[in-house]
Amino acid sequence: MTTTFKDCLERRRVIHFPEAINLVKPEIEDAKNDLSSAKEEFKRGGNKWATIKGYYSMFHCARALLHSRGYRERGHYCLYLAIMEFFVKEKKLSAKLAEDFKNSMILREDADYGRGFSKKGATATIKCAEAFFKAAKMLLRENSVVNR
Repeated sequence: MTTTFKDCLERRRVIHFPEAINLVKPEIEDAKNDLSSAKEEFKRGGNKWATIKGYYSMFHCARALLHSRGYRERGHYCLYLAIMEFFVKEKKLSAKLAEDFKNSMILREDADYGRGFSKKGATATIKCAEAFFKAAKMLLRENSVVNR
């Protein structure tokens, strides 16, 4: 059975939480720090941690976007589905960036739990994280949620 965004709402894996707007800036700061850390790990040859931290940069960007709409998530996959629902469907974020987020989530899980990581995966994750961070910041600026 495939989980849908509607399932996430019904199971309260995504909930309306108006106070979430106050969490946008800290999430973007976490995203920035994780991206920087991923790049440093990569320079040292730490492909596992570069992959994990690159993904978490994207995760925090996605959370910031969701928070900007007054919602919180419980679960990485439901966060992906919420991004699809609120940003891709509205053509605010490209489907490619959302799929990059999902693919990076899989790379992170493989690195974390399956000991499957590589220089190629770390490179891809960091590249995707940079693009996702840039897009998220732009969207949040357009909505006057973060400073320019």
